[in-house]
Order: sequence, then C-alpha cells, then structure tokens
Amino acid sequence: MAETQDYPVALDDIDALALRADTVIKRLRERVFAPGLQKTLDVRFNVRTAAEMVGRTEKAIRDAEGDGRLPEPEKNPETGRRAGYTLEEVNRMREVFGTLPHRAPGDPATVLAVQNFKGGVGKSTVVVHLAQYLAMRGYRVCVIDCDSQGSTTSIFGLNPDVDVDEDEDTLYPFFRHGGPSSLHYALRATYWPNIALIPANLGLYDAEYEFAARMVREQNFVLDRLRSGIETISDQFDVILLDPPPALGMISLSVLRAANALLIPAPPNNIDFGSTAHFLKMMGATLNELAEHGGARGYHFVKILATKMNDQKSAHQAIKRVMEAVFPHDLLNAVLKDSAEIDNATANLMTVYEITGAATRTETHKRCRVYLDAVGREVETLIRKTWPSHHAGLRKEGIL
Repeated sequence: MAETQDYPVALDDIDALALRADTVIKRLRERVFAPGLQKTLDVRFNVRTAAEMVGRTEKAIRDAEGDGRLPEPEKNPETGRRAGYTLEEVNRMREVFGTLPHRAPGDPATVLAVQNFKGGVGKSTVVVHLAQYLAMRGYRVCVIDCDSQGSTTSIFGLNPDVDVDEDEDTLYPFFRHGGPSSLHYALRATYWPNIALIPANLGLYDAEYEFAARMVREQNFVLDRLRSGIETISDQFDVILLDPPPALGMISLSVLRAANALLIPAPPNNIDFGSTAHFLKMMGATLNELAEHGGARGYHFVKILATKMNDQKSAHQAIKRVMEAVFPHDLLNAVLKDSAEIDNATANLMTVYEITGAATRTETHKRCRVYLDAVGREVETLIRKTWPSHHAGLRKEGIL
C-alpha cells in the first residue's frame, strides 16, 4: 500500500495514457486516410518544365506529339489548353528521346542510408523528399522503411495500423527464421511513378528481439541479412533509400552493413550536433567491431547534411561555421533549412513536392523548393559519380 502512495502513477495509468495518445493518432490518420481514399499524385508540369526535365526543346516535344511518337497531350475541356503533363508522361518522353538517367547494368545500385541514432533530426523528411526528387529526375527508386514508427510509410499514403500487415508486408518476415529468400514479396508500387516502397509498422519492432536472440547463434547471417535481401531486388532500381530507426539496435546495425553510402542529417544546435558527434564515434567503433566478425564494410560516400537550419538564430550560424571548419570535405554544400512549408506538408502527411495550386506560388514554398532541390542535386551528383557509365556525362557537365 505504501508503494502505491509513494508512486501514485501505476502501470494502469501508463497504459491509459498510451491509449489516449493512440486515439489522437487514429483521429489524425482518419482525417488523412479517409475510407476508400487512395493517395494520388496531382502534380502536373507545363511544356516548358517538361522540356527542361526531359532535356529537349518544347518544339521537339510538340514534333514528337505531331508525328505520333508521343500521344496527343490532354487538354482542359473548358479552355482547350494543355492540362499539363503527369510524371508518367514526362518519363514516357524520356524513353522516346533516350534521356532516362538509369544506371547501366555494370553500375552498382546505390544503397543510401539516411542515418543518425538521434530522433528528430529530419531523417524521414530527407528520405521522402530525396526519393521524390530522384523520381522526378527519372531514376528508379526503392524506399525501405526500417523504422517501426512508420513515418515514411504514412507519408507514402499507407496507414501502418490498417494497410500494412507485419506478417506479410514489412521486413519482419524476412528477418524471421525460415523467412522468404527474397524481398520481392514486400515491394509495393506507390502513387509516385518510379518509387516502390517496403513499408513498416509497429510489428517490425519485434524483429529487434528476434535479431538479438539469433545473433548468438548466427552472427554473420543476422548482420548481413538485410544486405542479402537488397541484393535480390537491386537490379530493378537505381537508388535504394533506407530509413532506419533512430537508435543503435540490430536493425540499425543491419542498415549500416547493407548500405554502400551514408547521409547523416545533423541540425546545427548544441544538443543535436553533440549527438551527431557521439553517433559518428559510436558508428566507427561499431563498424570496426562488426568488421572483425563479418568483414570490413566500406562506402562510396559518407556525407553530413545540416538540417533544420535557422538563419535567424545566431547559435545555428555559429555551429554551422564550426561544422564547416571541422568537416570541410564531409559536409554537403546544400543546407536543408527550417521551413514552415515542410512542417505544414508533414502535418497533412504530404511532402513539399506534392503541394499544388496557389500554394506553390508563395515565397515560402519557392524558397523551400530551392533548399530541397539543392540537396537533391548534390546527392544525385554523388550517386552518379559512383556509376562509371555516367562519368562521360559528368565530364561534359564540368563536374569530373
């Protein structure tokens, strides 16, 4: 009795608190995921933008439409003007003109992990926007959500609690003893052309326990299980993006072993930057330890991305200068600045790239697109540098 008096908040109260929080999440998801409603991509590109994306002139596009190589453009029935091109139609143009940027068969698929053991650094934000940027550029992208919170899964239009079965749709079956030999079972097409998704939900958290138990018996198998799974699907994609959990666990270790490139988001404030420094130290120690058991693992590139940068905060500017001094060759030039546009889009389980209409004409939106596009371009260049078939093009562009 005394114990209850000393500690008036009991386990039942914790359970009730969790239940109330779950109710809030359900209401938010009910608002976004209306029954029978599937998320669609409503973004369209005018002929000038389409020509820039395809790498040909507006006249070349119209000529191809005129001679039948491309279908006649859809027109607005009221105005008779072109309604704009979908991303699928832009990719069809790329096929016709031979400007799809796919890697050659001999080029290695880029397996890029956006990793930091600290939460709240913008990891999922970077993953979804980078995936969509690369898809708009014409690359074939797979996003693997390795985080049981399922934030990336939600943004791609799936309700983790309803639309995702942990025993069939996530990485969990693949991690279990006697699981599938390939990851094909989990691949889902998304409403974004060129983006496939392996979703996640809370059930994936159980894989941490099973991994830990198997580690004693099958160390090398567990460490490289994800890497071997990615190898079964990598021929279908140019870039595979991994969104790991924000913690040092078995899944995070598997991600580090599976990736061949790392992008580390790090906000320029004392706490987050300190955590990133600890992450780098832990990552180095962990990889060295794992190398003794499963062999050394290298990366095509490892880059740090300053995220949630606020130019109005002198502390952010000071720490950013420190980052530039300490990581002169490891820090991306592009910065993902703190933006209400990203926050507002995320609140509706969207990305900035999915916003349409008058909202795209605001200065806030335009600035945010500039930041996101700059990050995407720099990462795209790093990826292309790993593909020998792209070297001649990069030299022509003055990059190599």
